[in-house]
Amino acid sequence: MNEAPRPAPVEAIAWTGGALPLSDLMEAARPVLFKGFMRDWPLVQTGLRSPAEAIAYLKRFDGGRPVVGFTGPPGIGGRFFYDAGLSGLNFDAARVPLGDFLDRIARHLDDPAPPAFYIGSTDLDLYLPGIADENGIGIDALTGRPPVKSIWIGNRTVASTHHDMSNNIACCAAGRRRFTLFPPDQVANLYPGPLEPTPGGQVVSMVDLRAPDLDRYPRFAEALAHAQVAEMEPGDLLFYPALWWHNVEALEPFNILVNYWWNDVPAFMDTPQNTLLHALLSLRDRPEQEKAAWRAMFDYYVFGPAEMPAAHLPAHAQGALGPLDEMKARRLRAQLLQRLNR
Repeated sequence: MNEAPRPAPVEAIAWTGGALPLSDLMEAARPVLFKGFMRDWPLVQTGLRSPAEAIAYLKRFDGGRPVVGFTGPPGIGGRFFYDAGLSGLNFDAARVPLGDFLDRIARHLDDPAPPAFYIGSTDLDLYLPGIADENGIGIDALTGRPPVKSIWIGNRTVASTHHDMSNNIACCAAGRRRFTLFPPDQVANLYPGPLEPTPGGQVVSMVDLRAPDLDRYPRFAEALAHAQVAEMEPGDLLFYPALWWHNVEALEPFNILVNYWWNDVPAFMDTPQNTLLHALLSLRDRPEQEKAAWRAMFDYYVFGPAEMPAAHLPAHAQGALGPLDEMKARRLRAQLLQRLNR
């Protein structure tokens, strides 16, 4: 087997105070690690004392709603993925009381080969009301609209390499985490898996980062040559832009991550993922010369300067070619629905 390249470290900044420079981060559009940014969070401080104290702190805010708990056998090594035949998943998911699932994790803290336990992407305000008031980073007023705040809890687990459609701030609140990040242009070298089903809602890379098979996935070596790694301790904060692929390893018997997702676009805009699915339906299997013509069309209408297609038209005739607003978005959506339901 070929030797895998080693990722470069993410730029790390020792935090000395002040506000997060979010506008600068968005303009730079690359991952940055802030060491010790949330060191004063009560959640971080309880976790530093012991997993038991962190669990007790979480239970104080339990809103009583069942959460989705993932459980996998010890043999998966914490990697929530597909089964061997790629016909299903290698774990079970069930709605469970938060406190009960936390107790299950606690019972296996000293187990050398425990089952894999994971609570993923759980809305903070809905399931743990009030906890964000005591543990925050002050970006709500900086993102245009309030970010989605989520919590991730588990033991030694691996979230296989995937991407999110939103900008992300990841806060290591308990335990240690290793983020390995790949820029969006490495998608072909990551060997993405099926569109559905997926282990956690997003397409994942088929390559096991901990033991990459470069004979089977040779282009992954090129992805690793462009990768960056962030080693996170409790209190560290990691920023990375939308669509960066990331593999996340939780490295301790008990780990908590809090993250913030947001996009700097109006709420009426649709998700590009829907566009991708429609393109698979309408474009991918057309003759190459047609695809080339449509590529030019998309460059003109979508990927080029936004003002160009309407610049030569009077305002009353621009329609959807002019600046998009909520009313125009509704009309476009209605036209799409009518055409898709033909």
